[in-house]
Amino acid sequence: MRIPHWRIVTALLAATLAAGALVPQSPSASAAVLAGPNLAAGKTAAAGSVTQNYVASNVTDGNQGTYWESANNAFPQWVQVDLGSSIATNQVVLKLPTGWGSRNQTLAVQGSTDGQNFNDLSAAASRAFNSPTNTVTVDYGNATVRFVRIQVTANTGWPAGQLSELEVYGPDTGDTQAPTAPGSLSFTEPGAGQIRLAWAASTDNVGVTGYDVYANGQLRTSVAGNALTYTDNQPTSTTISYFVRAKDAAGNQSGNSNTVTRNGSQGPGSNLALGKPITASGFVHTFVATNANDDNVTTYWEGNANPATLTTELGANADISSIVIRLNPDSAWGPRTQTFSILGREQSSTTFSTIVASASYSFNPSSGNLVTIPVSARVADVRLNFTANTGAPAGQVAEFQVMGAPAPNPDLTLGGLAWTPTSPVETDTITVRGTVSNTGSAASGATDVNFYLGTTKVGTAAVGAIAAGGSTTVSASIGARDAGSYTLSAKVDEANTVIEQNDANNSASAATALVVTPVASSDLIASAVNWTPNNPSAGNSVAFSVVLKNQGSIATASGAHGITLTLLNGSSTVATLTGSYNGSLAAGASTTAIALGNWTAANGRYTARVVLADDANELPVKRTNNTSERPFFVGRGANMPYDHLEAEDASVGGGAQVVGPNRTIGDLAGEASGRRAVTLNANGSFVEFTTRASTNTLVTRFSIPDSAGGGGINSTINVYVNGTFHKALPLTSKYSWLYGSESGPSNSPGAGPARHIYDEASIMLDSTVPAGSKIKLQKDPANSTTYSIDFVDTEQVAPIGNPGAGFVTPTGFTQQDVQAAIDRVRQDATLQGVYLPAGEYPTSSKFNVYGKAVRIVGAGPWFTRFVAPQTQTNTDIGFSSQSSANGSTFSGFSYFGNYDSRNDGPGKVFDFNGTANMTIDNIWVEHQMCLYWGANTDTSTIKNSRIRNIFADGINMTNGSAGNTVSNNDARSTGDDSFALFNAIDGGGGEVRDNVFENLSATLTWRAAGFAVYGGTNNIFRNLYAADMLTYPGVTISSLDFGIPMNGFGATPPTRFENVSLVRSGGHFWGNQAFPALWIFSASKVYQGIRVTDLDIVDPTYSGIMFQTNYVGGQPQFPVADTIFTNTTITGARKSGDAFDAKSGFGLWANELPEPGQGPAVGNVTFNNLTLSNNAVDIRNTTTTFTITRN
Repeated sequence: MRIPHWRIVTALLAATLAAGALVPQSPSASAAVLAGPNLAAGKTAAAGSVTQNYVASNVTDGNQGTYWESANNAFPQWVQVDLGSSIATNQVVLKLPTGWGSRNQTLAVQGSTDGQNFNDLSAAASRAFNSPTNTVTVDYGNATVRFVRIQVTANTGWPAGQLSELEVYGPDTGDTQAPTAPGSLSFTEPGAGQIRLAWAASTDNVGVTGYDVYANGQLRTSVAGNALTYTDNQPTSTTISYFVRAKDAAGNQSGNSNTVTRNGSQGPGSNLALGKPITASGFVHTFVATNANDDNVTTYWEGNANPATLTTELGANADISSIVIRLNPDSAWGPRTQTFSILGREQSSTTFSTIVASASYSFNPSSGNLVTIPVSARVADVRLNFTANTGAPAGQVAEFQVMGAPAPNPDLTLGGLAWTPTSPVETDTITVRGTVSNTGSAASGATDVNFYLGTTKVGTAAVGAIAAGGSTTVSASIGARDAGSYTLSAKVDEANTVIEQNDANNSASAATALVVTPVASSDLIASAVNWTPNNPSAGNSVAFSVVLKNQGSIATASGAHGITLTLLNGSSTVATLTGSYNGSLAAGASTTAIALGNWTAANGRYTARVVLADDANELPVKRTNNTSERPFFVGRGANMPYDHLEAEDASVGGGAQVVGPNRTIGDLAGEASGRRAVTLNANGSFVEFTTRASTNTLVTRFSIPDSAGGGGINSTINVYVNGTFHKALPLTSKYSWLYGSESGPSNSPGAGPARHIYDEASIMLDSTVPAGSKIKLQKDPANSTTYSIDFVDTEQVAPIGNPGAGFVTPTGFTQQDVQAAIDRVRQDATLQGVYLPAGEYPTSSKFNVYGKAVRIVGAGPWFTRFVAPQTQTNTDIGFSSQSSANGSTFSGFSYFGNYDSRNDGPGKVFDFNGTANMTIDNIWVEHQMCLYWGANTDTSTIKNSRIRNIFADGINMTNGSAGNTVSNNDARSTGDDSFALFNAIDGGGGEVRDNVFENLSATLTWRAAGFAVYGGTNNIFRNLYAADMLTYPGVTISSLDFGIPMNGFGATPPTRFENVSLVRSGGHFWGNQAFPALWIFSASKVYQGIRVTDLDIVDPTYSGIMFQTNYVGGQPQFPVADTIFTNTTITGARKSGDAFDAKSGFGLWANELPEPGQGPAVGNVTFNNLTLSNNAVDIRNTTTTFTITRN
């Protein structure tokens, strides 16, 4: 869950969280924007501080919806833009997001030519950002500057500096065009101590009048406009960097040329630290340790407090001749003295020893801002220990260079991967081999080679000691393999038992694929095991069926093919059902669904095991898959009135293709349920479903292409019933397809990679279609695009009648008609509510309910539909209610909004604050921000509702919400946590406690988690089902406060999660964060009192359960404490094979380093009755700070 910045309203008003509710401030006197381009567009921005991901670059990205925010409660703050060259300016335009309320910020506009010395262009004054434009224009006299800074000292809306856009304009007359940057700067050394610079001429619309030559960031000299060389004199021991700028008569200055560096003599060897692992005791802002060995002096590490350490790991011993410490030579960095010692660790030791005693070193931009320290040592790690810095509170390093040469060590490489037999069939035992060579300068000890097919380890071979320059060939048997094409790879010394000169060359792949040819055999599998209803409750009669497929190369024998389905509870048999298929089944063919019988459901977790009788034409090697299993849960998730049919389990033809599985965002399979879908790209291609219950409706989840410029296209797909055309189903991609930043995607295809590529469409059929009928979606010539079909839902529906006496009916279907009926009920003590007959209700704003409890009842969500204007976007519709209407009921209708992207403001259908005893029942919501956002809402019930394709949370309760029940709701494709509790106290209300979230399903959540709790006491989440989380966990249990006043978890009664299934959950987000199926995150508030019981995790994307602790300034916040899991099963955590492979395959993971600047998990957890199976690694805990107790 990301907490929106419209949260400020809760701190100021006892009303909603919509930012637009703020009281407007006095208007600003703004001038019109001058002619000419925005000089800041796309340019580099910087800030004195940032909060979360609200970074400085947002102010120049051209998107008013993204913004910079400084550290909170720490004025003054600044944000600036580098125009790239000095140029005439006389106006800035400052913006905040249009959805925010009005506020005043006290700010000054400042300018600089060097980024160091700033002068006011417009003195500090209170500037009014008035909703809805939230734009301020500041004019000032012409000023030629390169850097424009906004200095903020106060903000009436939030205790931080905030800007979404910083636009800079210049005068529309005179010479405002800077010269082009000089090109092709190079240097030669014609004589001892001489450095001759040469460059290509710049161009200018008027004329170049001179060039400024900079050495280590300081102006060294200026030469005439016709001079293209300059010779400098420097000692040969000095490292110095140069760049050149052009200028014209108007004072406009170009950007920098390329930079050239003459390296001074520093002793033998090269920089061994470049790009190597590097860590620090702490850091401030974004000045992380990895900045100190990225070969870029403009980035740097800065510690959070002295003493501070910075450690680089060379990987193996090296003979060190000198250490070079560099700061940015730009004049913006003033002189300073840093005091530090140098320590080293020899590769066989576990401790550091001093190799250079503590001393003070002077850094000055005029001399390159670097120091070179002679060293003579053989070490594998080098550490700087800072104790003083006259220029900052802690150590600072732009580049930490370790000069030297690798010491004698082995270096293992791998090659020559091959196999025998060279052309295997499925019955052959395969032996793989590879040659290990030691190309290093010392003998290697014993180790091993792991062989892989794809990402699956299939064998290991021992490797003995190898002399320097020697090699050996090793082999391993990997048994017989199914027919297919495999990528063979191997890794030597994967456990890093041998210290080497280079660990990066320890793997290899075969030049060609290992192809296993199929044998002549039938091969029967249970390709689809289904039950109806999909998610049964106790007492339901559950009908089981199986589809047989012959995936072999020849037909099966004729006669009966027996099928036995055994329902198991642990090792106990609960029920046995049987069936059969009679006749021969051709190679590649499938049967229709074969009914096996019914079973009366009882709550629990089960295994549905299907055993197929061996076929006479099936060789023994093909019979291992005749037994298959699927987990089966009763009482987990929502029990909804529709039947769910997956496209990949249906019949396909006419060129239709089943795609997947994969877990790739923006991919037709990766964003589909079950991570598979069916594509219809050619005329005549179809996917055909067999109904398991009668239906007169159809819902499908689909993807069709976006328009070239974003905004979507409209199309249709034809629906056939039992082979006869029934009607066309309208589709649109207006509400799908987002691009670019994962945290703030837009509708612009040019913004970057795509995500959120599916939507849903619904239609009433013309008549009831009986169970056992065929419903086909087919691309015909009239269907103008390409399609991906994920699934369909079928449901038999009928309108709900008028409750009768005490209910009024609107006189029409307009907004005014409905509001008038609500007002009439409020004013008439004899009336109870409003009945909304079947029909479509155009809506453009929220209905107001107040004065007394009112029942607003529709004819059912298929029949009573509120619809936002389809020619608009982001219209805030729904219901707003006051405490005077406590006890009201809202039921039996749907809301189809027009939101097409995420915002952190309005868009909640039910936006309640300070209410109690409300009931929301049988509601259907699509294309909104949220179904429900409740602040300080008590003893209310939300039930039997469906949430579809929205852009933020499904249901979120916060600020003292207590005693509520959220029951039997299904959420699909939400843009934030599907169901969440957040124990914030910024808007009052006290503790979030005593809430029950039960019988809930969350699937296909495209941002954040299925279920999330952030603090609170005695909250219960039970009978939950989450599947196909695209980026985040199925469950998040976190004490992160998001910078908002919040309470952590109460110790007793505890927070409880009971009877939970998490399937194909987890993903990656926030850059390099890889999330598990269940995330335990101890952070800024106390983490305690957590109980998780009867948890099943199946096939997680990366890992099962991850334990993580938040760090600030290099120090951990609250540890995980008093957290107990009972009856936990984790299966199928496999290596992902993608960019996050190193963070995958763990059943349990105490994360040792989630991202740079963070640290290992801290605390402890207890597991009672933990079952782990089919995981690459069952438990990973390399930390010394986290304890996993397994009873």
